[in-house]
Amino acid sequence: MKTILQSIFITGIIIMLFSFDMAKGWTSGGSNMSEYEMGIDKGAGQDGKNAATIKSIKKDIKDFGTMMQNCLPDKFIGKRIRMTGYMKSKDVTSWASFWLRVDGKKKQQFLSFDNMHDGKKDRSIKGTTDWAKYEIVLDVPRKASNLAFGALLDGTGQIWFSKLSFEIVDNTVPLTWEPKGNYKPNSEPINLEFEN
Repeated sequence: MKTILQSIFITGIIIMLFSFDMAKGWTSGGSNMSEYEMGIDKGAGQDGKNAATIKSIKKDIKDFGTMMQNCLPDKFIGKRIRMTGYMKSKDVTSWASFWLRVDGKKKQQFLSFDNMHDGKKDRSIKGTTDWAKYEIVLDVPRKASNLAFGALLDGTGQIWFSKLSFEIVDNTVPLTWEPKGNYKPNSEPINLEFEN
């Protein structure tokens, strides 16, 4: 018991000595948050501005950490939205990405979700990369109740991200997420007489 308490105390000191300040409006999450430092890295962004960062603090990690926000979808209901942001990475051993999720009214009901990794095409970030722009495009159905979004780091390494923005786009902009089973609704009712 004493060893566990000592470990908790020592871990707490390490986090206090090296942690970043969390950005207002953002929260941390993930499968094991104690393995990551998250917050504002002052002056680390493009043009010397601030950037958010997620950094692993252990050598071998099988978990992920995320900085995220939730917001009401009201402004975007019934629209197609594009979330863009800039990210750079250092020594990412597994993968990193932005992510966006549209939640329904029921608990654990996800209407659409894109993390740049688990879809039809893997667009996630690996290794060491310079600043680049990334985007996610999703529809926000009328039954949406929440938008959740952020950046994540799976495994070890460090990412920086900044300049996130949201805009409404028209339906000619392709979605970056495909519904399960590659379901695509018809543009209008078809085969109402069951001819084939």
